[in-house]
Amino acid sequence: MNCTTVREGDDCVFMTAKGCGYNEGTCLPIVDECNGCKRTTELSAGVYCTAAPDPSLKWRNGNCNTATHVKTIAATKKQKINPIKASKRR
Repeated sequence: MNCTTVREGDDCVFMTAKGCGYNEGTCLPIVDECNGCKRTTELSAGVYCTAAPDPSLKWRNGNCNTATHVKTIAATKKQKINPIKASKRR
């Protein structure tokens, strides 16, 4: 259904015939960590996330998994090479 509270006209999974079914009855504004993300949208009531109704929950356990401005670097573990097996491969 289309949102009738904060993001009027946008499709929202929490909207029902009785109104917004999210915990507090409306989406919450972004937190400081969300600044620079491409998934934010500025509305008349403030700046909101288009991917999550409560952005603070996404940042609770580290980086947000939907953030576009955070780059994750995969840690590569240096593998120990057995010198005997390496000499046999040559």
